[in-house]
Amino acid sequence: MDLQKILFLDIETVPQVKNYEKIPERLKSLWNHKAGFLAKNEEDTPESLYERAGIYAEFGKIICISVGFLHHQDNKHHLRLKSYYGDDEAKILRDFKKLLENHFNTNQHLLCGHNAKEFDFPYLCRRMLVHGIQIPNILDLSGKKPWEVQHLDTMHMWRFGDFKSFTSLDLLAAVFDVPSPKSDISGADVGRVYWEENDLERIVEYCQNDVVCLVQIFRKLMGMELIEDKYISLV
Repeated sequence: MDLQKILFLDIETVPQVKNYEKIPERLKSLWNHKAGFLAKNEEDTPESLYERAGIYAEFGKIICISVGFLHHQDNKHHLRLKSYYGDDEAKILRDFKKLLENHFNTNQHLLCGHNAKEFDFPYLCRRMLVHGIQIPNILDLSGKKPWEVQHLDTMHMWRFGDFKSFTSLDLLAAVFDVPSPKSDISGADVGRVYWEENDLERIVEYCQNDVVCLVQIFRKLMGMELIEDKYISLV
């Protein structure tokens, strides 16, 4: 496997609007219906559950896509990071699509994420369709046989065919003694940091850290050494 042909990625998503009151009426009634299935106790209401809307492509939006790619230099693998982020989801997706079409557009290229087959990849495709953006070939599964799909997933690699449980990126990092990403927020904080604190840069840093962690775990799964911090850079 040529690691230089793999694009590692992670996305951050939030509810489409700041709070329940701002949901358009047509979508609000549909969220109320969805929330009915999510409620687990009497205190759960469509309003209180709305902070979870970001994980559903119908009610959320992408605010950051961070990517990482490896290149060989001086007989070492170097990791380069880049992020597409902002309030304009359509622009984020169009810019990301350009990256895929210009640099990751052959049958030898691969995309890799953690739990990406069940979250990141489908979410990207759904939001592209919402904005009328044609899905790039490397993301599109239509008509492809299983062995033609160019997607890798570190969670699936770790499962070895065992689908009984979910293994988080943080847990795998601990198992392989990969340094924990240096961040003061978690995925559960992203919506609040975006809508209430208006601190997108903080979210971007968190997303980039997860990509670094993803790459390091992938290398451990491949029996390779970790990349030293001095070989990791932003572009």
